[in-house]
Formats: sequence, C-alpha cells, structure tokens
Amino acid sequence: MPVYSAPMENIKFILHDVLGSESLTEIPGFEDASADLVDQILEEGAKICENTLFPLNQSGDEEGCTWKDGEVTTPKGFKEAYDEFTQGGWCGVSADPEFGGMGLPMLVNTVMQEMICSSNFSFGMYPGLSQGAYEALHHFGTQEQKETYLPKLVTGEWSGTMCLTEPHCGTDLGLIRSKADPQDDGSHKITGTKIFISAGEHDLSSNIIHLVLAKLPDAPDGVKGISLFVVPKFLPEDMSRNGIACGSIEHKMGIHANSTCVMNLEDAKGWLVGEKHKGLKAMFVMMNAARLGVAMQGLGIAEVAYQNALAYAKDRVQMRALDGAKYPDKPADPIIVHPDVRRMLLTSKAFCEGARAMSYWVGMNLDISLHHPDPAKKKEADDLVQLMTPIVKAYQTDMGFEISSLAMQVHGGHGYIREYGVEQYARDARIAMIYEGTNGIQALDLVGRKMGQHMGRYLRRFFHPVSEFIEENQANADLQEFIFPLAKSFAKLQQSTAIIAQKGMKDPTEAGAASVDYLRQFALVAMGYMWIQMAKVAQEKLESGEGDKKFYESKIKTARFFFSRMLPEADWHFKAIMSGKDSLMEMEEDEF
Repeated sequence: MPVYSAPMENIKFILHDVLGSESLTEIPGFEDASADLVDQILEEGAKICENTLFPLNQSGDEEGCTWKDGEVTTPKGFKEAYDEFTQGGWCGVSADPEFGGMGLPMLVNTVMQEMICSSNFSFGMYPGLSQGAYEALHHFGTQEQKETYLPKLVTGEWSGTMCLTEPHCGTDLGLIRSKADPQDDGSHKITGTKIFISAGEHDLSSNIIHLVLAKLPDAPDGVKGISLFVVPKFLPEDMSRNGIACGSIEHKMGIHANSTCVMNLEDAKGWLVGEKHKGLKAMFVMMNAARLGVAMQGLGIAEVAYQNALAYAKDRVQMRALDGAKYPDKPADPIIVHPDVRRMLLTSKAFCEGARAMSYWVGMNLDISLHHPDPAKKKEADDLVQLMTPIVKAYQTDMGFEISSLAMQVHGGHGYIREYGVEQYARDARIAMIYEGTNGIQALDLVGRKMGQHMGRYLRRFFHPVSEFIEENQANADLQEFIFPLAKSFAKLQQSTAIIAQKGMKDPTEAGAASVDYLRQFALVAMGYMWIQMAKVAQEKLESGEGDKKFYESKIKTARFFFSRMLPEADWHFKAIMSGKDSLMEMEEDEF
C-alpha cells in the first residue's frame, strides 16, 4: 500500500528558481540543456520511476536475490525493468556522447538518482555502481579500455562494480592482500577475496565489469602500494569466463533486492587502470561519485518515507484536536491535527526540501568543476564539491534513516508491519550511513583533510558566499526572521572551525573528538543557507504574483519551521565541540 509521486514541482523550483541551473547552458557541450529539455527528460524519468520501478520495490524486498552455484537471480520483474531502463537510455544521461551518452549535465543525473532511490533503492544500486566504474575508466582508462568498456556501460548492456573491501580491511585499504602478477601480454593475474560487493553478480546485464584494487609484487606498503585493475566477468575478446566468481551473497537487514556479494578471484585476468601504485587516486574518483550518489539515497528514501507518513496522517483518524474537533462530521480527527505528528512531518518536509537544494547545488558545481572553460571557475567549483561531499553524504544518510524512523512513528503500530511498507524504508536506509565510507569517516575527512587543505581554501568557498549573502540581505525586512538566526549560527561555525584547527594542530584527537559534531553543525548551517535562499525566492514570487501562491507560502512556513526548530540543533553541536576531548577519551578501556 505504499505511495510515491516524484516531487516535480519542488524539483523544478530548486533547479530553475533557486539555483538558476540553466546557466549551465553557457558551458560548451551543455548548450542544448535548456530548462524545457531538462524538465521533459525528468518528467519521463519520473514516469519510469513511478510506474515501473516503484511497483517492484516491496515485492523485490520480500523475494530478495537468490544464489546458486555462483549465479545470482534478481527478484521477479527486475530483469524486465532493467531492460526498459536501459532501452530508455537512463544509464547514459550524463555520459560522454563520444561513447553513446546523452551528454547532459551531471545535475540531471543527480535528480534522477533521487527519484530512482525513492522508487526502488535496491534497483538503483545496479546502474549506480556502473556509473562509478564508468567514471574511473573515463578518467584514468587507456583509449583502448575506454573504447572497449564505456559504450557498453553507457547502454547498460554491461554493468560495473567497485571491488575494494576485503574480509580483514574496509576503511584501511592499505591492508589489502589481493595480488596482481604481471603477465607478458600486459595483463595481470589477480588473486584475492573481496566482500560486500554491491551488484557483484546478477542476471540483469550480459557482462559485469569489476574495478578491483590489488597490489603489484613491487608495491610499497600501505595505501601508496594500491593499484586499480579492470577485471571483466567475461573477457571482451572472446566472452570466455574469467577467473572471478561470486562465492555467496550476504543475508542483510535491508536492500534485499540488491546482491551484496563475496567475490573470489583466482588468477583472474585484469588490466591496470591508470598508473601503478596510484590506484587510490582513481578510487577516489569512484568514491566521490559514489558518495554523492549515496547522499541522494538518503534524500530519496527520506522523500518516499515522508510522502507515506503524510498520506497516512491525513487518512488515519484518532482522537480530537487539543483545541476542539476539526472534523466534527467524523468520529475523530485525522492525526495530522496533533502537534507531535506535525513536528515529525515538518521535520521530514524541511529536511527533504533543504537537502534537495543542498545536494543539487553540489551537483551543479560538480558540472562546473568538470566542464567549465574558465580554469578559475573550475577550481572554485571543485573546491566546493570536495568540501561538501562528505557533509552531504553523512548528513543526508543520517537523516534518511531518521526520517524513515519518523515515518514509522507516524504510522504507529502499522509502521512496524510490512503491509504499509515504511519499515522497509528504515531497513534500506540504514546501510547508507555505513558504505562508501562510514559517516564517522566522512567527519574525519572533513576535519582531517578538507578543513586545512590549501590553507583553508576549501572552507573559503563556502564561508565567503554565505558571509556575502548575510551582508547583502541583512536589511531585507522580509528576511529578518531568517537572516539573524543564520548569521548567529554561521558565526558559531566559524568559531568552532578556528577552535578545532587550533586544538587539532597540537592534538589530532581533539579534532577527531569534535569531528561528528562539527560535520552536523556545518550541515545545518549549509541547509540554513539553502533555506534562506528558497524563502527569498518564494517571497519574491509572492510579491510579483507569479505561480502557485500556496506553494510559495508553504515554502516560507517550512523555512520558518527549519529556522525555529531545526537550526538551533547547531548550537548544541557547538557546545559539544567546545567541551573538548576529555569526556570522550579519559575513560580506560577496562572501565567500559
């Protein structure tokens, strides 16, 4: 009984009115990506999400994937849906036209990722992993590798994976044991075991292209000895079976319809991608693309959970409103009249709309960083993407799980049973906080790498525009209720940044102890920056009489809720940061 409708009005508002995404048409190669064309493509994308992928979500969860003799079968209907998806060209929305892609901005693909994740989280992981493989090969592959693999990845005839994790190491990839022995023909024989490989084996595509991390015989210790290899399931020259196979699939809490595989390599034939011992660099290209994709999973699952909670709250009648009956013709009022239900719904709505603006903003800057003809603008955009990627990944996946939990709470007892579908959203959402770098690792990346990199240059790409916006709008009467809370929270973010930098230089544990609170504080301020821009645009639309009055009034009311009920959380994180490391670190291990 779950429901989902792509939030096209909100999507268009962010793309066109808030971000002005049509400015991307000024970039060579994107000239034809007008607002009208982008809207048409996204509306078609919404149809396949709503009509093909969403109806398979609950049944796919209940059936799951099955493994037999090294082969994996996906749930009923998934193969047909994948064929429809690939035939529609959805695997190549933002791919290079040289290899058969549409050549549209990555921003369009980012929006599609949200809708796909809302409609069928597990299904979306199959083409999502292919995109990571495509990006690595497109950036670092030889011309021969590009010509061999990219056209088929773009059509979806072949799919891709990332094979990083091993039984004894996840985050610390310097510990990997997989070996690559050079052969006379320029290939390598690769041996090892990889675990937690999403979409590592399935029946959707005719070949699976694995990007595998391994070490050459002369590799130095640690991460400086990692190399990246392309290892196809079937060898392209004759489609003979390669020495890589699925040993088993994991039995998991959620994402049942996606195969999470143990992959065994025994003298598997592979080819070096990029420079030897430089696999970490190539891996981060895959990981950054994947982390933004995972951020969209957090948003996507939150959106569909919110939609279901809202539908239930409007339909379910229980008790009367505290100030008297609102629907006297009914035996009780719909639960949406109750303050706590409204708190949960408004938290969900404010998050989804704010996160949509924030992640689309990052997606738009990703396009600028990759394609803008001005090197200075490319660098500025890349700085912002590098800074914001760990923030959107961690915050949006944390909140994806939280919003899913709130949706269950709105449903009461019905939320805990399968019939209504929302318990699946909580189970599916939980993995996004873990994979592609746990959220604690994202926080360490933010304070350990991004904060001090290039003498704070990354931070300035966020701090400067926020500071300028506050200064330019501080006298705007329509924004007073928003501008001062934002300015106050922003000032505290700058203060905590300085304190962490100062303490962290003397004691890295101080920075580590503050990292998770700092990331959440940063995310809330960033979302406040998005919400005040949305409120400003909505106010301007109301004054001009344009568009749907109720839509814009709702935006301002939601902004008011965010600034009064959600942004104050940043103060709590500020206080936790200021408390230092002692309360975390003083306890001896045997005292736990």
